[in-house]
Amino acid sequence: MDRQIVAAVCDEDTMSSASVGMSDLSDEILLCILRHVPVCDLLLNVSNVCHKLHTLCRDKTLLSNVSLSEEYMADSLLVRNTLNLLANQVQSLSLNGCYWLSGSTMELLARCRGVTRLDVTGCRLTSRRLSHLLSSLTLLRSLAFDVTPGFNSAKLSSEAVDSLSRLAELRQTLLTPSYGVVPCCAQLRKLMLQFDIPEVTREGVGVCCQLMVGQSSVPHYQQLEEFTARLAPGEVNQTLLLLYLAVFSVHVPKRLRVFLVSIPGPNPAHWPAAPSLAQSLGQRGDLEALQLPRSWLDSWSLKRALEGNSPKHLSFSRCPALWPQVFQSLLEGDVKDAAQLLSLNLSGINQVLYSECRSVDNHLDSGKMSRLAEGCSNVKHLNLMHTHYHHENSPTPGGDTHLCVSLAKFGKLHSLTLPACALSDSLNTHQIITNNMSPSALFLGLKKTPRVGLQNYKPDSESSLSGDSTSGLTQFVAGCPLLQTLEIIGPGFVSALPRLEPCSRASVEPRGMCAWARGVGDAHLAALADFPRLRRLTLAGLPGVLRGTGLVQLARQCRDLQVLSLANMGSLKTMNYNAALLETLKQCTQLQELRIEQPHLNANESFFEALSCCSRLQRLCLISRSGKLDSAATENFMERCRHVIMCHMFMGGTLIASRTLQKSLLDRFSGERSALSVVIYPLHHEDLPSLIRDIPLTLLDRITLFQSHVAQPPHLSPL
Repeated sequence: MDRQIVAAVCDEDTMSSASVGMSDLSDEILLCILRHVPVCDLLLNVSNVCHKLHTLCRDKTLLSNVSLSEEYMADSLLVRNTLNLLANQVQSLSLNGCYWLSGSTMELLARCRGVTRLDVTGCRLTSRRLSHLLSSLTLLRSLAFDVTPGFNSAKLSSEAVDSLSRLAELRQTLLTPSYGVVPCCAQLRKLMLQFDIPEVTREGVGVCCQLMVGQSSVPHYQQLEEFTARLAPGEVNQTLLLLYLAVFSVHVPKRLRVFLVSIPGPNPAHWPAAPSLAQSLGQRGDLEALQLPRSWLDSWSLKRALEGNSPKHLSFSRCPALWPQVFQSLLEGDVKDAAQLLSLNLSGINQVLYSECRSVDNHLDSGKMSRLAEGCSNVKHLNLMHTHYHHENSPTPGGDTHLCVSLAKFGKLHSLTLPACALSDSLNTHQIITNNMSPSALFLGLKKTPRVGLQNYKPDSESSLSGDSTSGLTQFVAGCPLLQTLEIIGPGFVSALPRLEPCSRASVEPRGMCAWARGVGDAHLAALADFPRLRRLTLAGLPGVLRGTGLVQLARQCRDLQVLSLANMGSLKTMNYNAALLETLKQCTQLQELRIEQPHLNANESFFEALSCCSRLQRLCLISRSGKLDSAATENFMERCRHVIMCHMFMGGTLIASRTLQKSLLDRFSGERSALSVVIYPLHHEDLPSLIRDIPLTLLDRITLFQSHVAQPPHLSPL
């Protein structure tokens, strides 16, 4: 091999000194290495190194299943050249979220005639282009795309309709009221829908569901096995969903084994056919996944649906009425084999609003969770957000066992969402005083004293809450070594820019109402540092975190952290942990996504200097109503961090200054970063909602990380 990519010198004590390069490795090892190379580089760069790599880079094992979704630096020309080389070999192709590619580039997909699976969600695809694609891809069996305003299925050619009639899987993202291509797909086995239709257009005109209701336009689902639907807030989305489900009221598909419907907010539209659907799902004994809104299911119907089944995915988010039946079914034998369960969403299942009577019975019980962990021993994804656990109110027959000790028995957990109060072993004395003392002049004067000391930051200093106990949390960390995604959400957290705003506002409790949650501080964050595989971390609504020393310790030990989301930590009147935040960013060398939401965050020169240490950063979102933004420091940061393709900052300041900086960044860096998305806007501006509507959904989901996706079945993920 003329050119060596990697060379090594063997140890003289074990082997004779010799130069070993990639040419000496077997083809099998080289193929394993090449699987980690982006396909554009693989075909256009690596394959030109030598004859051997040229042959291996065109191996069918590397080119049959291709995704260009993360190729942010690939412009339309590069993608067109890649598609020309892929045309005869690729079978599964994903361009999910490639919003920056031109329409003419999308037309080249028609040359990939062997494609059986195609995902063009988020791409520029008109009715005409879709028709052209479908007419050429006669082997297509799986399709994912967006139904955008102006879509008209009548413009599809007869050849395109024939291709649709053979589809087995379809995923539609609905941005306008429409059936899309569903009525043309008579052989569908899997249908995945995402409803994201705004209530009003940008012109202020209300949106309504004026759909054709003739027999030729209504879906029938004769062969359907899996149905999933995820809704954004709004009555239009709920109305359209009921139109899609109209056929279920008459006939439930015989092979249906997955039914997942996620509707945000406390009052989903009623669907009378839900009990009969649940009964039908429970009759055959092959139910795989179930999620129904809170008003669609009662305890008796749930029992009938689960009895005799072994589901893999269950979600009972915000269904407090089902709380007793869920545990009865999982723990007392209604479910045939609870060990088959992989993901469980219990978010808000025991939630009782503070305006109502809250009793100890409404809290999580460590004994029940322990039994649940023993019965559902293979659970990998668990969501307990919007629940409560207060240690002193949860005695168990076997002794005073902390909830975290029970969670440690879920030894195979990969992702977990917890309420903040679940981490606390005891109430913090300082927090009790803070909550109970009257706001006298003396108290206010005493309260100022510790603020002076907060400025004297030392990375290795002790936790500011020295009285905190983390014994339960320590046992939990030791028992779940596989955990990769962790979300800790305080009960009073409300994002200033949430993805599902009505849902978040309806379920939130007053900030600081839960004294146990206020006791979670730096010592608890430091304890999280012992998760060896932690990759994604969300911390939101934690007023007990003062100096942020635990955050620094966490970043030092979790060197592979890739996604970090911080919101409303400590006091909302001042940012006490700023020095710790800067030190944390300097440690996060592998970070790819960062979102920070803090009312008084200042994105100044020192902030961007620390952030520049995150050389792999791709996405940045800052939200600060009263924060200031340094334009020069922002440009210098973008110059140093060449991988950043999403820079969204919603700060204070004027509209003119924000637009000027946004234009400057786009003009300066768009040429070298085809996928660059820059949005800089005053958070208080009245046009912000309509602006957010124009952000591609792929990026919008990225910047709104506080909408928990933990315990969502893979059926709701991209194809």
